[in-house]
Amino acid sequence: MRYSFFSLLRNSLTRHERWPRAWRSPDPRPSYDIVIVGGGGHGLATAYYLAKNHGIRNVAVLERGAIGLGNTGRNTTVVRSNYLCDDSAHLYEHALKLWEGLSRELNFNTMFSQRGVVNLAFTRHELDDMERRASAMRLNGIDCELLSLADLKRWIPILNLSGTMRYPVLGGIVQPRGGNARHDAIAWGYARAADGLGVDIIENCAVTGIRVHGGRAVGVETTRGYIGAGRIGVAAAGHASVVMAMAGVRLPILSYPLQALVSEPVKPVLHTVVMCGHVHVYLSQSDKGELVIGAARDTYVSYAQRGSFHLIEEQMRALIEVFPIFSRLRMMRQWAGIVDCAPDASPIIGATPVKHLYVNCGWGTGGFKATPGSGWVFAHTIANDAPHPLNRNFSFERFATGRLIDEAAAAGVAH
Repeated sequence: MRYSFFSLLRNSLTRHERWPRAWRSPDPRPSYDIVIVGGGGHGLATAYYLAKNHGIRNVAVLERGAIGLGNTGRNTTVVRSNYLCDDSAHLYEHALKLWEGLSRELNFNTMFSQRGVVNLAFTRHELDDMERRASAMRLNGIDCELLSLADLKRWIPILNLSGTMRYPVLGGIVQPRGGNARHDAIAWGYARAADGLGVDIIENCAVTGIRVHGGRAVGVETTRGYIGAGRIGVAAAGHASVVMAMAGVRLPILSYPLQALVSEPVKPVLHTVVMCGHVHVYLSQSDKGELVIGAARDTYVSYAQRGSFHLIEEQMRALIEVFPIFSRLRMMRQWAGIVDCAPDASPIIGATPVKHLYVNCGWGTGGFKATPGSGWVFAHTIANDAPHPLNRNFSFERFATGRLIDEAAAAGVAH
């Protein structure tokens, strides 16, 4: 402890100049076998699995800012696989299984905590829908339990079950294996592990263009010069439409701000993740004691990373009705992330009309929880120029064939 204290003090006084780097800071090479655009969790996971699972190490990850400061660091950290549609359930369950061994695999503490995810039902229709979802999950081999009011009292003692609310709580479901993790730790863990396998992580390198020749993507223009690429994968959460437009590809995607708040720290009072879809609020308590509180996405298209006050008011009203104990709790800060949403509220993972150009986008509010699984299947898709069975149905073609994966009504708050 004494060594750690003086080490921290010494490095703070030198502005961390002697602090050992977790990954290299290389200059970009003239070309790579694969270039990943976007250094968030999905892009870094893709690069890691390209190197680990497919032996492709001549890979660059291009991030316009610093690792962990994009959408990866602007979410509410919930991890779950409680989805209704089979395609979604299998993909998110694969991600959850990877989460369960990820800290050990990366040799980096992701602070993954399987404290359970509880969804509350406030109407008879919502309760019926949860019963249907619980049955579908169990058929897919995913853990889920129905909760009576007595069960909810045991799971969440501070929950308002008085019946005096606008929408009284009628019951709920829980996925015991769900929980949350540390948002920036997942980015740092994948970055360090990918770097250890030879991947170049290039920060402060914004992509300004995608060069296409003869219908094939051949490289990217960046603020640090042109970089050639055998294949290009785009995982630019929140700005996928902007990046893909550089190659002349129009995505069926709209981008919205998504609200989040964090409170002052208090003693442990909430030991699970609680989601209230009908009244649009969800929350968990961090290891530092802060409440991390989310809401529905804003209703307008925007790239602004700030929230709408009227939506925050509704979010707080719902929070206090469900948890009156928090009525005097002070909020420390508020922010918004940018979520890309497809028409059927499911992601797009696969090839594009431009040969050797691939895209991973449209996760809506479900991107963080999918990080390991998303990187796994996207790496497979790029390496083999063919989708993994888990993402085969999440292709561009579904919007032409009509085989949509409509999770909008099944996936909790907003998505």
